[in-house]
Amino acid sequence: MVESRTEKIQKQVGAVVEVPVLGSVVVPPPEKLAFYAGLGLLAVCEVVEWPVVLIMAAGHVLADQQHFRLARGVGEALEEV
Repeated sequence: MVESRTEKIQKQVGAVVEVPVLGSVVVPPPEKLAFYAGLGLLAVCEVVEWPVVLIMAAGHVLADQQHFRLARGVGEALEEV
């Protein structure tokens, strides 16, 4: 089965879920959820201290946001063509 470009981008970015109080919330793809769960497990087991885990998670979120902005810019440029 051939995936469309939209499906590929949605798989990378995640699904959007409507939450009554919060509004639209982006749920990350399973690979990223596993990463966050792994970080949480490392913090709970005290393998890595929790401030380090928070910094790692924040860096990962910021890197994903930058990638998302780039993908959105490419998508907007393609729409204009």
